[in-house]
Amino acid sequence: MRLSVLDQSPMSLGGTAHQALEETARLAQWVERLGYTRFWVSEHHDTRSLAGSSPEVLIAHLGARTSRIRIGSGGVMLPHYSAYKVAENFRLLEALYPGRIDLGLGRAPGGMPRSTMALREGRTREPDYLEQVRDLMGYLTDSLPEGHRFRGLTATPVTETVPEVWLLGSSDWSAMAAAQLGTRFMFAQFINGEGGIEAVHAYRKHFRPSPWCREPVAGVAIFCVCADTDEAAERIASSLDLSLLMLANGEPSMGTPTVEMALGRPYSKYELAVVRENRKRMVVGSPERVKQQVEALAKAYGVDEVMLTTRTERFEDRLRSFELVARAFGLTG
Repeated sequence: MRLSVLDQSPMSLGGTAHQALEETARLAQWVERLGYTRFWVSEHHDTRSLAGSSPEVLIAHLGARTSRIRIGSGGVMLPHYSAYKVAENFRLLEALYPGRIDLGLGRAPGGMPRSTMALREGRTREPDYLEQVRDLMGYLTDSLPEGHRFRGLTATPVTETVPEVWLLGSSDWSAMAAAQLGTRFMFAQFINGEGGIEAVHAYRKHFRPSPWCREPVAGVAIFCVCADTDEAAERIASSLDLSLLMLANGEPSMGTPTVEMALGRPYSKYELAVVRENRKRMVVGSPERVKQQVEALAKAYGVDEVMLTTRTERFEDRLRSFELVARAFGLTG
């Protein structure tokens, strides 16, 4: 099984964006040494709790701080942007780090409606996402079809290799889009704890081979908190429980809450039910327990790659979590 990492550059209470982004770079170096397959960074807007708003810029930095691990976006929110510009960004990254770049694409806003309006300022029509993805893949391979409005236009620099294109999603819509386009697909169970297995099975059933992918390639991404014991992991994960609850409640957040805040909060019955429901989006426990959960998840989905994302109050707990999982699975750097 391949294990990979998605990092959202989380900020702890009282922390700075500089600290969060430096921790992302240190984490990329750490998991590369541990033997993880790929390291993706996310795109979020108008939030004080996550520092990663421009994955393309951050990927360039991570490439310079690492040497082997695949690096990419998880993902670029394509409807905000020109497909041509995204193609040029990722061709440039591919030229800098040949054979190491992943282009993960999503259609979610990555923020509240106001940030979406600002990102798409001047555009009134909702873009056709499938058309955007087709255009992007055409630019990356200089293969825009006859009659295309920009036929003959080159996304520069021209590269000998191309990024791996993944469609990311938390619904069967995204799965079917990836199947129709013939791309790789990553289901975000850390966003939606329901329906992922069915979505991936539908993706495989309806997959159409393409120059990008001759056969279906899928993975699943999930929150993970691993510690030396189940009790320690549960304690550390309590801050993630509270963070997700605050997001669901619309409570303002200035960073990942502390464990003390999480353990000291008087939860209502409704809030406790939300916390239990959110646990479908996580694997939490000792190395042995996490290994069992991850293996069961991969078997249920029928995938051989699981992507882990870890958000904890203390950066040291993130490092330790990925180390313990790597040891449990016998990864070698």
